[in-house]
Formats: sequence, C-alpha cells, structure tokens
Amino acid sequence: MSDDTTTLLLYLGAAWLAGSLIGLERSFHGRPAGFRTHALVCAASALLMLLSTHQAQWLDPSLPMSSIRADPTRMSQDIMTGIGFLGAGVIFKEGLTVHGLTTAASIWMTSVLGILYGVGFLLPAVVATAATLLTLSLFRRVETLIPTELFADHELCYPIDAVADEDQVRALIARHGCKVKTMSYRLSENGQLFHYSMVLQTHGHKNLARLAATLRQSQTIVEYRLTPSGG
Repeated sequence: MSDDTTTLLLYLGAAWLAGSLIGLERSFHGRPAGFRTHALVCAASALLMLLSTHQAQWLDPSLPMSSIRADPTRMSQDIMTGIGFLGAGVIFKEGLTVHGLTTAASIWMTSVLGILYGVGFLLPAVVATAATLLTLSLFRRVETLIPTELFADHELCYPIDAVADEDQVRALIARHGCKVKTMSYRLSENGQLFHYSMVLQTHGHKNLARLAATLRQSQTIVEYRLTPSGG
C-alpha cells in the first residue's frame, strides 16, 4: 500500500470516526439524526473533498497537468449547500417550540469536520471535533443551571355559565410566577364552552408545574392545556 493511499485512508477514517462520535451523542439523546446520519455526513464530505484534491489520481493520465483545475473551495461550498437541505429536514415546529435546531447545527458542523479531514487539516479538525462533543454534552448541563426566560402556550376552557373573570385568570397566573404576554378568546360547542388562549412568560419550569397542579384541582375548569416552549 502506497504512502498516499495510507494518507487517504487515514483522512477518511478520521472523518468517519469524528462523525460517529458526534452521532453517538445525538443518538443517546434520542434525536432523529443520530449515529448513522452523522457518520455518513462526515465521511461523505471527506470523500468529496478527497475527490476534489486528488483529481490527478482518477483523471485520464494522458491528460496534461495543466488541464486539471482543482478548486476545493467550490466543492466545500457545494457540500454546505446540500447539507442545508438535510439540516432543514430535522427542524420542525410544535406550538411555540422549535425542535431539531441543535441537531441541524450538529449535522452542519459534522459536514465542516468532514471537509477539514478530507483536505488533511487534521489539527483543527481534531480540536473542532473535541469542542463539538464538549458543546453537545457538557453545555447541556450548563444550560440547566442558567436562569432562562421560558414561554408556554396556555389554554383554559370553562362552561359558559361558570366563566372566570379575566382579572381572576390573570391573578391566578400571577400567583404562580407567570405573566400573560398575549390573550385571546373563543367559543366552542355551539357557545357552550368559553376558551382563554394565552402565551405565558416565566423564569422556571417549577412555576408551570405549580400552575398545572392548581388547575387540576379546579372544579370549574373543563379542560386546560399548558405547553412549555422549551425541550
């Protein structure tokens, strides 16, 4: 096996390993794009860059070297364009919550790592791989310790003859450390049910849990929905 072939296999193997490690973290947390996706993305990016930077090995040897136009930067741009469609496929919105942003970012980062490994830029590629794994694993714990502003989609449903006054609803929510940002109203069941639809703002999941516990004990509320935007 020639030294050049060994180098190519080293670059490709390193890209596959880096993508696999990042994918394992995503799979562990139950994300839709996990081990196999990240491993394939990183290896494919590396293969395309190797294809671009080693054209002399697969083009017709009778062609003069002056006819070879290697431009790895154009290949990297095309790779990132394609990865954009793949990343968009894992992002979806549910109520106020947007899911999949971190996974989409990890796919994008994995493709960049594949490009770095493919051109043999090993030191920054290894450092970036370690930084990515650190960001995905350790920073998750750091986020839980930082006070953050949370939002929740909230709906209360009352029978039409026992509707709580809006001031009472706002006071109830305020007692649980939440603030009403927006409120709308609607009727259903041929005017038999009245709904308050709100977006709540708070600074802790425990406030939402306390509010839900209070609502469960209500004798007049027909049903309620409380959907945090985090997670």
